[in-house]
Amino acid sequence: MGKSDFLSPKAIANRIKSKGLQKLRWYCQMCQKQCRDENGFKCHCMSESHQRQLLLASENPQQFLNYFSEEFRNDFLELLRRRFGTKRVHNNIVYNEYISHREHIHMNATQWETLTDFTKWLGREGLCKVDETPKGWYIQYIDRDPETIRRQQEQERKKKQDLDDEEKTAKFIEQQVRRGLEGKELEEPVYTELNRENEEEKVAFNLNKGASTSVAASSKTSSILGPSALKMAEGAVKRKESAHSSGQSKEKKKKSALDEIMELEEEKKRTSRTDYWLQPEIIVKIVTKKLGEKYHKKKAVVKEVIDKYTAVVKMIDSGDKLKLDQTHLETVIPAPGKKVMVLNGGYRGNEGILESINEKKFSATIIIDSGPLKGRRVEGIQYEDISKLA
Repeated sequence: MGKSDFLSPKAIANRIKSKGLQKLRWYCQMCQKQCRDENGFKCHCMSESHQRQLLLASENPQQFLNYFSEEFRNDFLELLRRRFGTKRVHNNIVYNEYISHREHIHMNATQWETLTDFTKWLGREGLCKVDETPKGWYIQYIDRDPETIRRQQEQERKKKQDLDDEEKTAKFIEQQVRRGLEGKELEEPVYTELNRENEEEKVAFNLNKGASTSVAASSKTSSILGPSALKMAEGAVKRKESAHSSGQSKEKKKKSALDEIMELEEEKKRTSRTDYWLQPEIIVKIVTKKLGEKYHKKKAVVKEVIDKYTAVVKMIDSGDKLKLDQTHLETVIPAPGKKVMVLNGGYRGNEGILESINEKKFSATIIIDSGPLKGRRVEGIQYEDISKLA
């Protein structure tokens, strides 16, 4: 068995070593060859096959660039369609899954320099719905497959047909009821005198007499309408009566004056916002780059608030003290179960426990842990209105 055989020990060992991602700088896209180290990459660059590929690329470089770009786009969209469908997903999640395959097309061989440029291009071309959030770019695949469109149209046609059938059935029942009632005279009630044969006997009234007469009338018309039509008519009458009774019950339930006052107070609290939010003893993050990489994206504790808009902060890692404007800071959201402080709105200044986080709406739910509102559960508080306590 020769060394170049597919099942030779050396060939098997090489395939085992080449599994998974390796360093991109030792990968040749033109030859689609991954070298394991710098020495192997240098040897490959000196080979005749590599030189021949470079000569071919130099004759028409745009052709190769378009080819790699098209392959990258098709593979990326195919993975997005098969793996995530039409769900909204972060573009970096899809990209990491795409590059996990060893034989993928590298982005540095395409017309796009970064993943953000590629995401914007997908939005401009109408291939995906893209939107930018504080957490990055999100994409949503637009399925324009003819089979999918045909299936959706078929479902809409079926729903419309079902509605038409229901309308036809209702009209048929109405016509049958009208025909059954034509020529029928309504029986007038007969009033009789109340006589007591025995004075000791108790007087009893049958309050369900009207119901019994209606049942008798319906039994008379059942021979004309048929059992199935009558059942459907009775079901329609019951639905109308239940809807009418529910509407009356909602009208009867009026809000009391105390409830209205409490709702007005809650609305005032929600709308009482200010343009300053700094509070002592909260943890913030420095977002300005003017101080250099030493302080950028680092956390600090607010020690003092000056003129509402300026804070003296102490760095957590180094202990340095800085004087910064609130525009150079942002709030820090802790893990659920940690203590936070409300910085804006009607609950400003109250401490609470973070219960849960809604990443889609960028809001949180807290339970007030101090003051007269202790124990109250507040939902929908935005990220910028709360921060972690030191």
